[in-house]
Amino acid sequence: MTTFKKTLVLGASEDTSRYSNIAIQRLRKNGHPVVAIGKKAGQVTDVPISTEKLELSDVDTVTLYLNPAHQKQYYDYIISLQPKRIIFNPGAENDELYDLATNNGINPVEACTLVMLSTRQF
Repeated sequence: MTTFKKTLVLGASEDTSRYSNIAIQRLRKNGHPVVAIGKKAGQVTDVPISTEKLELSDVDTVTLYLNPAHQKQYYDYIISLQPKRIIFNPGAENDELYDLATNNGINPVEACTLVMLSTRQF
């Protein structure tokens, strides 16, 4: 049985060449509910991109497409969502947030969301 995991894509972009955009498309194709937050409002497939920190519940996964300098403003927000895991995609690795996640009972994963989806490890 496949479990669909509500996923927050942080660093979402309408630019089809960006990995965050491809991740949203693949997550949706695999049936996962997706919420997207980015610098600019927009839309990827059926997923609106918000520029605001949305009030969310039941978030399973936060997948990061932001470099560490841009993650700081989201620390409290991410922790408040109490996701089961945070995926640090290549370029988003961040020891400070990694430790913060661990200390708050959130599983930090240094991996690529696209690879995890294609190898059925998501």
